[in-house]
Parts: sequence; C-alpha cells; structure tokens
Amino acid sequence: MTVNGILPVAKPSGMTSHDVVALIRRILGMRRVGHTGTLDPDAKGVLVILLGRATRLMQFMVTLPKSYVAEIVLGITTDTLDASGRVVSKTEDAKVPKERFRKALLDFQGEIWQTPPMVSAVHHKGRRLYELAREGIWAPREPRRVHIYTLEVQAWPEHEILTIGDRVSVLVECSSGTYIRQLAADIGERLRCGAHIGSLVRVKVGDFDTASCYTLEDLEKAAGDGSFACKVLPISAGLSHLPTVILTEDDINAEKRLSSGTPVEACGLLQEGNEKETKQVGDEDFISVVTSSGDAICVAKTELKEGKMYLQPVVVFA
Repeated sequence: MTVNGILPVAKPSGMTSHDVVALIRRILGMRRVGHTGTLDPDAKGVLVILLGRATRLMQFMVTLPKSYVAEIVLGITTDTLDASGRVVSKTEDAKVPKERFRKALLDFQGEIWQTPPMVSAVHHKGRRLYELAREGIWAPREPRRVHIYTLEVQAWPEHEILTIGDRVSVLVECSSGTYIRQLAADIGERLRCGAHIGSLVRVKVGDFDTASCYTLEDLEKAAGDGSFACKVLPISAGLSHLPTVILTEDDINAEKRLSSGTPVEACGLLQEGNEKETKQVGDEDFISVVTSSGDAICVAKTELKEGKMYLQPVVVFA
C-alpha cells in the first residue's frame, strides 16, 4: 500500500519513535515513513508521522511549537533526568512552599538559554550524546536559546509545603528544541532541592493534538479492514503554519510551472483571497501553494529579482 499524507499517532510509553515508524512501515509495506520530532521512549503522546511524499515536509515541520504535560518530582535527581535513571541525590529535608514554586516557574518563561542534557540526541564529534553518556563519558555542550511560551501548574498535592517525592504537574508550551527533562532539572536546581521528570505527555505539535491522534491498535485494525487511507490527512495539513497561496482554475499555467519546479512571478498570486495573509510576505519567505481543492503543489521561497517577486519551488509534491 502506498499512502501520501500526515498521520497523527498516539505514541505509547515504552516505545521509541523509531519503533513506531518501523511498525507503520510494516503495516503499510512501504519504506517512505518518517516523523517530525523524536519523543523519548518513556514519554507518550503526539507523534506526527509523515507518509510517502509527505516526508518532504520534514524540514518545515520539525520547528513547530510543542506542548507537554510534565510531572516534576521534587527532591530527587537522576542521571537521566527522568524516572528511568539511577538516583543520584535526594534532598530529604526539602521544603518548598507552593508560592515559591510558582515564582520559580516565572524565571523560566520567555526566551531562555538551555544546555542540552547528556542524554539527548545532539551530536558531539560524530556521536550522539546519549551514546557517550552510556559509556560514562562527559562532553561539553553549548547552551541554546529556546522559548517557553507557557509554564503553569496543572495539579499538585493538597498540602501547602512541597517535600521530597511530591509530584507537580505542569503545562509547558515551548519552541522546538526545548528539553523538558532539562527544564525540570533546572527548576529543581533553582529551588535548591533537585528534581526530575516523573512522566511526560506531549499533548500538541503545531495544530495536531491528542484528540486527532490514532492509537497503534487503531492503525493495525484499519490496515486490516481497508480503512487506513481514510485516517491519513492531506499533505496540505502540514503546511497550515505557512502563508498560503490558493491557485484557482485560472492559474493552471502557474500550477504547471510550479509543479515542474519552475519559478513564477508572484504578483497577483499573493494578493488573491488566500487562507493566510500573504500581503506582508518578504524576500526569502516560505509559502505553501495549494489548489482550490486543498491539494498541496509545493512549498516555494519568495525571491526578489530586478524589482519583481517570484515564487521559487523548494519542495514539489506532485
């Protein structure tokens, strides 16, 4: 079976993102399957799967903002910064008033610098950091700028003073590239008691949320009864975050040129009635181009040449 499109999947805990991709490859009998961002094996939640020609979307979707519900365990640190690791320290006399916890969260909202954890997939001299960590090798890491849009408490114990082992559930809405386990560790350090992630659920990637996801059991059943294709979203669903040009029947010539990778003059196309505002588009911006029926034609980059704006296809889906 060959399928082209986007499939939001509810990844269970205990599986790697690659495990999910491998399972879907087996179910469909096709190789061109990818995803838009790794989710830790212990974590569960939204994993956006790309099928067939939709794998060309990856470069435009890996940077989508993400949302998580994370359970922070106070007073205990681990070598992996989550519940799967070995306990490194315990602060038996930890006493953190709820108001102090709230104030600590405020320090991590907005744009912050974050150092990737040693258990991350970041490369160092050709090797993944987590591979080095397993061998007990420490490697220097450069801090990165990330953005925390929302960081707020969802639930916590009834008592007012938090102590060792208490679990606080927080909602984190953040930019791509944010390490939630490192965020929890940094919060614990700010509180001078240490902390790690007890559980983690990714609840949203861009416009895709848990309500739109299918379980692996759903997908195996759908593959068996022939309804799998009905669960796959069109390629254009992965482009909703970009300014969009919708070509009409009168734009057939532009459609043919763009489908063949040939640039077209943007004048007129950017000013027609489109899904997203395109009047403020500047030079070297990405634009999604779709038909009036919603079929994705390409992602183009705007280019200014001799005073005229052109749409230069970067990725074609035809």
